[in-house]
Amino acid sequence: MDFKNKIKISPSILSADYASLKSEIEKVKNGGADMLHVDVMDGHFVPNISIGPPVVKSIRKATDMFLDCHLMISNPYDYVESFVKSGADLIAFHVESNSDISETIEKITSAGVLPALVVKPGTPAESVFPYLSKIAMVLVMTVEPGFGGQSFMDDMLPKITAIREKADGVNPGLMIQVDGGIVPETAKKCIAAGADVLVSGSYIFGASDTAGAISSLR
Repeated sequence: MDFKNKIKISPSILSADYASLKSEIEKVKNGGADMLHVDVMDGHFVPNISIGPPVVKSIRKATDMFLDCHLMISNPYDYVESFVKSGADLIAFHVESNSDISETIEKITSAGVLPALVVKPGTPAESVFPYLSKIAMVLVMTVEPGFGGQSFMDDMLPKITAIREKADGVNPGLMIQVDGGIVPETAKKCIAAGADVLVSGSYIFGASDTAGAISSLR
């Protein structure tokens, strides 16, 4: 899928109605979403538990949307194969995890899936610099990972800009995704800082006009 030169919207299914997940996915697809953000939590790396490969596999059967899987787990290297087999198109894992970063990137790439790195609010932009030429995306968390509905952290904006400026020299096609407290006002700030993929959960899934909500973020 060609994502160049466009602000991409990736609704987070963490905020979807799981009893009607297929229709919820169809709703955001028809509303103009570019990809689907799948939050995976293990109850260890973050203090919450969400979904795993079986649900991703079910989602894959229900839609042809690009599946952007964010692994908030302690040992992502060990689960790459499971998520690849389940149908992930992109696998994002945390630089703060226990897995070797280069080895995990290589494992994801070798499986034919796009690799991405994630940084928590307290992790500096420089932590991803050595890997920018090897990955498709960096996800900058603008809230602490693990729970939905938190407030946007404005002090993360310089981190987005720093990564964008560094990436422009080594991997101009790198996507920068932002997740946490994304509504039209904060979306505008993130885009100005250099982001081009916006994750939003409750704002999109809770909207009466899904297409309007998605459009307003761009």
